[in-house]
Order: sequence, then structure tokens, then C-alpha cells
Amino acid sequence: MKEVAKIMRADAKTEAAVMNVVQQCFKAFTKKDIDSILAFFTPDPDVILIGTGVDEKCVGLDEVRNILGRSFAQFEEASFEFGWHSVSAAGPVAMVAADVNLYVKTNDQQITEKMRLTVVLEQRGDRWLIIQWHDSLPAAGQKEGQAFAT
Repeated sequence: MKEVAKIMRADAKTEAAVMNVVQQCFKAFTKKDIDSILAFFTPDPDVILIGTGVDEKCVGLDEVRNILGRSFAQFEEASFEFGWHSVSAAGPVAMVAADVNLYVKTNDQQITEKMRLTVVLEQRGDRWLIIQWHDSLPAAGQKEGQAFAT
């Protein structure tokens, strides 16, 4: 029976490489640069992006492109900062979990989204590419220490 690689904390080199990919995606987002973002994703037809919107579930780069375009049309400026993060790896697969504050300026307001981010990447050659991206917001109305929103 083939031994399965165990998931463990990534070494420093892997952590730096995959965090760079994720941070570069956010930088491209702030510049509204769809092509640069998509270059960090695998070209596979089953690449997935799940965003914070109720309808933001995308499979395939065309759907990801459409959601990004919609997002870009709805803000003037954006910036971000990373907080806590953890990077794990098993063979050619790495997983990132992170807290990210996204600051967005729209026509009439400044919005801060305190996002939770999970990204799965696969090493292909000398590059780490995103195969799944999921960002979410903590449940509104759920108090600290509680398991459910009330």
C-alpha cells in the first residue's frame, strides 16, 4: 500500500513561497489586475474560488474572471493587511489559513472586511499555483465563545 504524505507545518522555504503567491494575488486585486491574479491559479477546469458573497462560487477560470470583474466594478481603491496565518504542506500540496483585513473604498464609503482565508496550492515545477481559494466573513450575530449565531 502506498504511503500517504502527512500534513504538517510547512518548512520556511515553502511557507515563504506560498505566502508570496497569496500576497501577490491580493496586490494584483488592489490594482484590479485580473490577468495577474489568474496567472497564480492552475489552468485546470475544476479550479475553485469561493468568495464572501452568497453567489460567489466559481468553478473554472472563466467564472473566476467574471466574479473578479464584478468585484472590480464595485470599488475605487483597495488595500489589505495580513494578520495571523498558518501554512501546512504534504508533498506537492500546501494549505494556507489566514486572517486578512481588506479595506475597500467605494463611491460613498470605506469598507473593512475582516476575512478568513483558506487557499490550497499545488507545486507544479518550480511554481506554486492555486487550486482552491475560499474567503469568508465571521458569522454576523455570533458572539465570541458561542458556536452559533443567535
